Amino acid sequence: MNQLDEKIISTERLVLYPLKASHAEHMFHGLSDLGSYDFTPDLPYRDVAALADRYERLERRRSPDGREVWLNWVIGSVATQQLLGYVQFTVKPFEQRALVAYFVFASHRKQGIANEAIGAALSEVVASFQLTRVDAEIDTRNAASIALIERLGFERTRLVPHADEFKGAISDEYHYSFAVSGNGSAGDNTGP
Repeated sequence: MNQLDEKIISTERLVLYPLKASHAEHMFHGLSDLGSYDFTPDLPYRDVAALADRYERLERRRSPDGREVWLNWVIGSVATQQLLGYVQFTVKPFEQRALVAYFVFASHRKQGIANEAIGAALSEVVASFQLTRVDAEIDTRNAASIALIERLGFERTRLVPHADEFKGAISDEYHYSFAVSGNGSAGDNTGP
């Protein structure tokens, strides 16, 4: 186990709680918006039980072969205690890198929530695992996600044409990388 497996991360407006199967009931409605899946091959979960099964697997915090650490947090509001989405890091310790992914419920977008949550978790993950970089892979049509990741200081490293095909469309991807400074910190990229 790693110190981040059970760590609660707080910001001024948000609390990031380590993901548990028990969160499925409170996350299900926000994850059910079909329009939120336009740029991913995923679809909403069919019911709370299916989502809870997935969360139960993620609670292990490790891939079966032990080569990946799965760090997943649900994003909660300090003011309302309402859950707003999630942020996740798939850490590859042997490669000193991680892949970031995130989801903010449609009703809470454009409020800086993803920026704040990713920024807070990024600092913790980088420090805990002594990473040299964090990557993001984004469908080229997802302008909001591209703007977010660039605002956080990620640099576009390449275009992957025809990276995937789903929902009747070809998905090209931009790959981004966040280079960690020499002192092992993510710096302060958490501004608005």
